[in-house]
Amino acid sequence: MIRWERILLSLVSLSLILLWGATEHVLAREIVDMAGRRVRVPDVIKTAYAPSPYGFTMLYSVAPEKLAGLMSPLKAEDRRYLHPVIYENPVIGRLQNVEALKKAKPDIIIVWGDKKNPIHKPSEEALAKLGIPYVYVTVGNLADLSDYPAAYEFLGKLLGKEDHTSQQSAYCRNTLHEVEAAVGKTSKQRRPRVYLAEGKDGLRTECDDSLHVHLLKLAGDLDVHRCRTCCHKGYEPVTLEQVSAYNPDVIIAQDRSFFENVRTDPAWDKIKAVKQGRVYLIPKQPFNWFDRPPSFMRILGLKWLMNRLYPDACRIDLTGETVAFFKLFLGVDITPEEAEKLLRP
Repeated sequence: MIRWERILLSLVSLSLILLWGATEHVLAREIVDMAGRRVRVPDVIKTAYAPSPYGFTMLYSVAPEKLAGLMSPLKAEDRRYLHPVIYENPVIGRLQNVEALKKAKPDIIIVWGDKKNPIHKPSEEALAKLGIPYVYVTVGNLADLSDYPAAYEFLGKLLGKEDHTSQQSAYCRNTLHEVEAAVGKTSKQRRPRVYLAEGKDGLRTECDDSLHVHLLKLAGDLDVHRCRTCCHKGYEPVTLEQVSAYNPDVIIAQDRSFFENVRTDPAWDKIKAVKQGRVYLIPKQPFNWFDRPPSFMRILGLKWLMNRLYPDACRIDLTGETVAFFKLFLGVDITPEEAEKLLRP
């Protein structure tokens, strides 16, 4: 009996050693996240989740096959433009949905933070209870596209997708450089003045300092509504009299019903943008190209916007650009005809 007990004890000890070694292997890497925190993460990350629209959309663009779940149910009209690997994923939602996160058990959680003040204590308290390692991705004002290249590079190293994210990072940088060059060639006096119309009546908009009109800032600081944002949500109420006084050269619309009605609405027909047929509907599939949420789609949205605002200075093949973008950032192949449909109002 003593001999068998010794053998059994040896086997148990060996199992414990192997288990300890496996655990050490799982959390074998130490990294420094974008908030400057040292974090031990799995050597190979198989699943990940970001419990915010900002982080979720970027994580999708890097590694859809690693997503542990979805922020919200997929819309039927968007599925064609999203990788099939996510179709059956469960809906997890935001960080408050602790039970869904526990059930999904991602290897890592991505927390989206502001570059100046990245640490979010309430989120950290909730995450500590889950026992899942987490890292911060930080972006200026939560939405500054100039920080996207670094964010892509960080996620590439974290998730083992460096070849892919180096292409995405380069695409972002090149787009920003092209826009800066085009804007620099146009004097302030010749830049179009733009009104962002939100809501079914078009009488909600954003102050020029809002993250929600970041693209207008990049395109030459064109927002006609000059004011201080009251809160993160934005969506500022205005009157038709205010819009008429602004008399914008261009209107970009978030709501389809407003877009379809404004051109025949006598209340709007004296506004320059309406008279000259320069009212444009923002594309939204599979994520909004302009905002809400501010995502990687704004890189393509910036090209779309520049083409609409500066048609002579920004002559680009938007159809071909859309096909290439969907391949690189969304992981799907679309036809030129499908791209044109997305670009048409």
